[in-house]
Amino acid sequence: MKLRELTDGVIAVAKEAGEFIRSQQQVVKSDDIEKKGEHDFVTYVDKNAEKMIVDGLSLLIPEAGFIAEEGTSDKRGEVYNWIVDPLDGTTNFINGISPFAVSIALQRSGKTILGVVYEISLDECFYAWEDGGAFMNGKTISTSLRDTFSRSLIATGFPYYDYSRTRDFLSTLEYFMRETSGVRRLGSAATDLVYVAAGRFDAFFEYSLKPWDVAAGAFIVEQAGGIVTDFRGEENYINGKEIIASNRPLFNVVFEVVKSRLA
Repeated sequence: MKLRELTDGVIAVAKEAGEFIRSQQQVVKSDDIEKKGEHDFVTYVDKNAEKMIVDGLSLLIPEAGFIAEEGTSDKRGEVYNWIVDPLDGTTNFINGISPFAVSIALQRSGKTILGVVYEISLDECFYAWEDGGAFMNGKTISTSLRDTFSRSLIATGFPYYDYSRTRDFLSTLEYFMRETSGVRRLGSAATDLVYVAAGRFDAFFEYSLKPWDVAAGAFIVEQAGGIVTDFRGEENYINGKEIIASNRPLFNVVFEVVKSRLA
């Protein structure tokens, strides 16, 4: 399998879905919004975009299965499986703010080998394939080289259903607020991760995440030279619901801050 050519196909699928999502932002109404859980929303846009993505990816690898947020397909592949979030940042989307993104990862025997994140508002497509580096709209990207913690810019996301760790999370947040140049919360984990890959953020941490939130973005961070772990420094960040992604110079200090409070 030629991953470079396959990535081009995935980019086309992601952009097609992104065009549909963009076209619906001024169309979707409050009556179209459903609740999957407390503070967890979905619209026909999410569902239709996912169907478009599943259909498009099925043409690229017919035998592959899917782990998709909206459950459009429950097919599982013996070797290949796509991990799909058709609209990461639905709350942003329905409120008319950015960012929101399409996120697609491909796993071979449980290992991610390809990732595409298309941030729709800015028309920026981030992508990587195994041992191929990382790119945004055709240009090579890499994590930042910043090694001064006090000058770092940290990204995070707020939990929206698991509040059992709120006190520890706020302690972590306060430390970063005091000791770095700033903390940002964009509302799209996939976008946060690719911004780490592109050197816009120096690090990102969040918990209560699902595989489709992080699989593609985490892979792109790694291919861009960064480090990705869970809160214990292990590799269970796709299914373990917690993630740290950082550039290499600052990883140890970011990891120790998060681990000491949230692990």
